[in-house]
Amino acid sequence: MDQQGSGQPPGVTTSTSMLYGAPYHANQVAGPSPPMSAGAQTVGLPASSGQMTQHQLVYQHIHQQQQQQLQSFWGNQYQEIEHINDFKNHSLPLARIKKIIKADEDVRMISAEAPIVFTRACEMFILELTLRAWNHTEESKRWTLQKNDIAAAITRTDIFDFLVDIVPREGFKDEVLASSIPIENFPV
Repeated sequence: MDQQGSGQPPGVTTSTSMLYGAPYHANQVAGPSPPMSAGAQTVGLPASSGQMTQHQLVYQHIHQQQQQQLQSFWGNQYQEIEHINDFKNHSLPLARIKKIIKADEDVRMISAEAPIVFTRACEMFILELTLRAWNHTEESKRWTLQKNDIAAAITRTDIFDFLVDIVPREGFKDEVLASSIPIENFPV
């Protein structure tokens, strides 16, 4: 999603750069935080709570940026749904979606609207999972999304608990447990 290699002028945003509600910048999620002196007190916290370490402040800053990015993503998704006029164009094959729906033995017939709504839900699911996995990729200071990033995104997010048994855990379990990032609990 880097616009420098896309042939676009620096100020122009493309539809792919707006997938998450705002143009992507490399330092958007894992930007450096300002250095803090050893005796500085965090604003808004009482003195009895103790001082936060630099690591905790950096984590808090990154976590807030990720939350803002997710809120922007979902706001953009709601706006896109409200303004959509053409329901015929899909990024996922309709036949595959119908096959997934028919995998349920209780389904006998499928209305014309069901695959369209299901396709859009799948697209949004894939986009959010990818966004969360990309956040993990950037935390690891890499530029290539790996399966352990997807596994970490699933492990960190309560709403993806239904996937925990499906995604392989070898190799990333220690990395996720070693990180100080807690599991996110978001309302659906």
